[in-house]
Amino acid sequence: MSRHDAPWGRSLILVSVLATLVSALVSAVSLRAMPGSGIGVWLPGLLPVLVVLLAALWTVRGYLLTDDAVLVQRLLWRTRLPLRGLLAAEVAPDAMRGSIRTLGNGGLFSFSGRFRNRALGSYRAWVTDTRRTVVLRFPERTLVLSPARPADFVREVSRHAVKR
Repeated sequence: MSRHDAPWGRSLILVSVLATLVSALVSAVSLRAMPGSGIGVWLPGLLPVLVVLLAALWTVRGYLLTDDAVLVQRLLWRTRLPLRGLLAAEVAPDAMRGSIRTLGNGGLFSFSGRFRNRALGSYRAWVTDTRRTVVLRFPERTLVLSPARPADFVREVSRHAVKR
């Protein structure tokens, strides 16, 4: 099993920092304006911070490559992406360019979920740096990841796929 880091790109840092600051500010202003005490009064004011904390759980921390799968490391769990049927693995910088998010997170601690663009069609992403993307193509699905060293990752994934 080998580990590949998932470094954050500028856009992810910018969106995550700004969203965190804005949510903290909105919560602080809301809580300050609310009279009374109790969870029923405080919960609406804390909601923006809770959303940010929940999104943080989906942070992509890295990728573990096993003989038959890529494991996307999250904060508290791993998402298993089987390599069975892999047709191609390619380094594709900016593969997400022009994408529309159809279901998922568009930049708060990760770009993850379902997306669509002209070049790839529908695909799933677990990305932290949109400039270092790797595309894995299967007969029924397309996946996009962003390891620190895309060429090394593709070489290793391809080697594992050949073994199967």
